Amino acid sequence: MENAVGAVGTAPLLDLRDVSRRFGALHVVDRLNLQVAPGEALGVIGPNGAGKTTLMNLIAGDIPVNSGQVVFDGCDVTDLPPQERCRAGIARSYQVPHPFVGLTVFENVLVGAVFGADMSEKAARPHVVAVLERTGLIDRADRLAGTLTLLDRKRLELARALASKPRLLLLDEIAGGLTDQEVRALLDTVREIRASGVTLIWIEHIVHALLAVVDRLVALDFGRKVTEGAPQAVMDDPAVREIYMGIDAAEEVVP
Repeated sequence: MENAVGAVGTAPLLDLRDVSRRFGALHVVDRLNLQVAPGEALGVIGPNGAGKTTLMNLIAGDIPVNSGQVVFDGCDVTDLPPQERCRAGIARSYQVPHPFVGLTVFENVLVGAVFGADMSEKAARPHVVAVLERTGLIDRADRLAGTLTLLDRKRLELARALASKPRLLLLDEIAGGLTDQEVRALLDTVREIRASGVTLIWIEHIVHALLAVVDRLVALDFGRKVTEGAPQAVMDDPAVREIYMGIDAAEEVVP
């Protein structure tokens, strides 16, 4: 794999070092070590309660770590708030879309560019148009975000994150709740984003969607790494099969 962490001369874009997060006595993420190379697409799987979304929150800075370090592009960002991490190049989408429902699609993405990428409104406008074209929303630019379908709300999550010009994009169950046809349409957009050089970390329960895009999978359970490696090898791992209690790892990949 060309972008694999550990390849000669490749330094990780993201390096989590013994990262832990507790809620009371519950260890949600437990001394997790994880590296992601520039340009890599990493999938994260695990049952509900495995710590996946908490992991995203720790990377994005939405919640602090209890111990360990979050290193991005060689810089320790452990103590940086989310807005500064965003401007450093870390953006995310949310499992449940959170658009500004009273603003238009264009205005939602403009917010991402102005506040996420620290652009002036004048400079941001052509950038927003390009992002809307890239995510298939240009013909909905003047619609209120609150009137969008679920698929288009998911696209808007992507567009607003992309407007901040990320180098690392965190996707939290972006395909959840969509029909098979909608998943295929969204996959085309995710592939295009990945092809542009943006590094991805993607949490998803729709495993065939992950297998269609990612280079590597990490399986979590109770905040700990069960295994990681080539996607199909991880899905064939007996421990992963047991965790998923019968998920069909041979499910057909979306072409």
